[in-house]
Amino acid sequence: MPELSQESERARAVLPWGAAEVTGPSMVPTLRHGDRLLVRWGGRVRPGDVVVLRHPFQQDLLVVKRAQERRAGGWWVRGDNAFAGGDSTDYGVVPEELVLGRVRFRYRPPAPGRRSPLALARWAVSAVRPVLAERSVSRRLRAR
Repeated sequence: MPELSQESERARAVLPWGAAEVTGPSMVPTLRHGDRLLVRWGGRVRPGDVVVLRHPFQQDLLVVKRAQERRAGGWWVRGDNAFAGGDSTDYGVVPEELVLGRVRFRYRPPAPGRRSPLALARWAVSAVRPVLAERSVSRRLRAR
């Protein structure tokens, strides 16, 4: 689940891009605790996209999930970590107006204490990556 600073919450009304920080394991292995995200607010959402949304029952809480499929009344969202929970299997379909934006990139900060040249080189290669949509998600959901 990401947390947004008050500044980025205010800027969202003006700027189409914003930042978020991931807390928790619900999107492992795609996203890890501490990852920073670049979010396209109001971007078009398609099945398989990773999205930032307001929790349906606790709307001051923002969460990151994968939009699996559009259903009557909104989006069915799931975490990539099946053991973490906290998705549509718990709270049902998320109304369209609660889906705030689409995650485009993730930035993984360097691990503390790793200063060797090899560790820094590995981090530099993998620190910034696009968050890609998983287009086969809806087929897998129906197969379960």
